Amino acid sequence: MSTFTAELIGTMILIIFGGGVVANVSLNKSKAQGGGWIVVALAWGLAVAMAVYAVGSFSGAHLNPAVTLGLASIGEFAWADVPAYIIAQVLGGMLGGMVVYFHFLPHWKATDDPAAKLGVFSTDPAIPHTFSNLLSEFIGTAVLLVGLLSIGANKFSDGLNPLIVGFLIVAIGLSLGGPTGYAINPARDLGPRIAHFLLPIPGKGGSNWTYSWIPVVGPVLGGVFGSLFYQAVFTGKVTTLFWIWTVVSLAVFAITFFLGNKGTQALPHGNEIEN
Repeated sequence: MSTFTAELIGTMILIIFGGGVVANVSLNKSKAQGGGWIVVALAWGLAVAMAVYAVGSFSGAHLNPAVTLGLASIGEFAWADVPAYIIAQVLGGMLGGMVVYFHFLPHWKATDDPAAKLGVFSTDPAIPHTFSNLLSEFIGTAVLLVGLLSIGANKFSDGLNPLIVGFLIVAIGLSLGGPTGYAINPARDLGPRIAHFLLPIPGKGGSNWTYSWIPVVGPVLGGVFGSLFYQAVFTGKVTTLFWIWTVVSLAVFAITFFLGNKGTQALPHGNEIEN
């Protein structure tokens, strides 16, 4: 299996399980409806673990552009391979979203709430606040990369690493996921959001593109920063890129702070979604 195919299939598996649990607990007439946040966070963690088990030996199972860019920024991954990995991850996210759509086919018509339908595919803020929402995605993804690199620095029994990574995702979801739904992965949000836009979902409303940049920019900034921070603090290697990225991140947050909440839209349940 090629690395491109592995990243595509791995991300598709991630979204089938992850988007599937959101559909399970959100869509009307699902037997798991109302399962709650703990169920969602646990399933997302297991989704990551299973995807890593499936394709880790082929591509390293990044499954996330923020991980790919973060590893490349500290020299742990070749920059030349970054574009192919990201394209595969976004396509995998789209395909995973489509599989979830077909799996729950009769439930879309049975569900009136367009926000619940979009929530199966992508994230949105609990409280719309551009600066805070971007910061939440930044922090969550920075913690993800520090956690992944820390896990990689330890020795575990053969085959245990993916499960530990899954526990990390569960911990992030339970501890940091409430404000934005913890995308912490541009492909996890953008790929399925595109699928939502393309699929003939009854009464789906818009795909909330006005918010869609936050779960892309926030994780990219946070993923690269988390990797560079780990390299600087844990290994003592402080690079020029660390300072450059810190300044860039601060500049982006300064701009979003002074611009206010433009471009951030919440999706109140029961209301029609507009882009």
